[in-house]
Amino acid sequence: MTTLFHGSVTIVKQPLTTVGRKNLDFGQGFYVTPIQEQAEKWGQFVASRHPAKTNPYLNIYEMDLDFVISNYKVLNFNEYSIDWLNFVVACRKGDERWKQYDMITGGVANDKVIDTVEDYKNGIITANQAIGQLKYHKPNFQICISNQIIIDNYLIFKDSKIITKL
Repeated sequence: MTTLFHGSVTIVKQPLTTVGRKNLDFGQGFYVTPIQEQAEKWGQFVASRHPAKTNPYLNIYEMDLDFVISNYKVLNFNEYSIDWLNFVVACRKGDERWKQYDMITGGVANDKVIDTVEDYKNGIITANQAIGQLKYHKPNFQICISNQIIIDNYLIFKDSKIITKL
């Protein structure tokens, strides 16, 4: 079993794949990460933008990733690559190629790399130039679960905690 985290302004015991925007890195779905600090930072970021200034929460889950990867259609990006870059740009432009998969894993187009992604998306730099810049960044890791059956049957809610300042 792998421990996974989700930062939010709410306790999420029963996640839904259809909540949230479609134009994210890996499309619409429920996003988790095995990196606790990454989820905590995201929860704090979301809370800082929330008008009510609510507390950020760290939602904690367990899932048998090996089982899901073996039994569902999973797209895995092990590193920043041209394939990752093209997939993220397409999803951010509204292309729904993510619908072909039950789950997608890989690097985050976060504030450390988003300028490079946007420059490529806007035709300012080539894919090779973008990858040349991205190779110096160690990617954070995200998992987008886009199949509700995976969440309902294999993502087990364990706990939720208020995130204290990092």
